[in-house]
Amino acid sequence: MAMALGLTGVVAFFVSSSPAIISMIYNTPLHWLIVFAPVGLVFLMSYKLNVFSFQTVLTIFFSFAALVGVSISYIFLVYTAASIAKVFFISSSMFGVMAWYGNVTKKDLSQFGTFLFMGVIGIIIASVVNLFFNSGPLHFALSVVAVIVFTGMTAYDAQRIKDMYYKFNDGTDSVNKMAILGATTLYFNYINIFISLLNLQGERR
Repeated sequence: MAMALGLTGVVAFFVSSSPAIISMIYNTPLHWLIVFAPVGLVFLMSYKLNVFSFQTVLTIFFSFAALVGVSISYIFLVYTAASIAKVFFISSSMFGVMAWYGNVTKKDLSQFGTFLFMGVIGIIIASVVNLFFNSGPLHFALSVVAVIVFTGMTAYDAQRIKDMYYKFNDGTDSVNKMAILGATTLYFNYINIFISLLNLQGERR
């Protein structure tokens, strides 16, 4: 996961440094492909996990991370470097604490799964709607809700991944593929926490 985050950061910085690429992405329909392609790759990985080889799953994972880097490249143009670094530290701390809690707690977090999943679906639907209405108050509210939901999802997913590992750890490629899918899930949570906090606390240029 750390390598994927590093790849995302490098790609985002590289894209933001190229006016030609930025113009091509944000002034053409390619923008919509960049926005929705990462989600499509996650669904592809999830539904074809048993069919794809480990190498294919790993390739999809890093392709997903690179596409996310392209889609969030705007942050280097909109926010100051200092505020990006500050939010990165806060996001990493929150993510680390909740992932640790999910791994060590004896409390069964599965009872919150349905609530959290519905929260994610609600955020996705509202975000798509707001792409057309561009409402500032709704954007702010979505950022607040997203921080809460994805922070909770981090603990929930960390516990779920740990339980799956102990249950299905047979040393085969299936376990390795499940580990990649788990890393993708946690990566998705982290990115959403980071972007949502940046929307709330980032200092614009």
